[in-house]
Amino acid sequence: MKYPLLLGLLAVSFSGCAQDPDVPVNKTLRSDAYWKEVLPPEQFHVTREKGTEHAFTGAYWNLKEEGVYRCVCCDLELFDSSTKFKSGTGWPSFYTFEKNHVTEEPDHAFGMKRTEVLCARCDAHLGHVFDDGPKPTGLRYCINSASLKFEKRE
Repeated sequence: MKYPLLLGLLAVSFSGCAQDPDVPVNKTLRSDAYWKEVLPPEQFHVTREKGTEHAFTGAYWNLKEEGVYRCVCCDLELFDSSTKFKSGTGWPSFYTFEKNHVTEEPDHAFGMKRTEVLCARCDAHLGHVFDDGPKPTGLRYCINSASLKFEKRE
């Protein structure tokens, strides 16, 4: 990957260190030009342009291994495999996320009323949350595989 010297100078903070779950993460703000330079086209489209991959095509929709799912942009731990469930939708689905690592915003695109899910550190678009998930939360975080990278648990 290339890392342009002048792009992404708005970085506030980035650390791969463990994060206290009760403390919000520090924001990492970078330009679209930076992300376009470092991300493959599909990942850029999904995470920065709020795109969606086709159902049943992503790398993780049917993955059953144990581990953690991290943001493909900034490496923040977002979801644990223990909260993943088979939703039948064709996208990885989770009933909860790592505390303070995901934010939600109203999404009224295409005339729909949805809730968008974003990485709390870098504002990457991850997917949407719906209220038709399993207990204990009743929520379904429907996430694009292109916005994630998986780290297998040893």
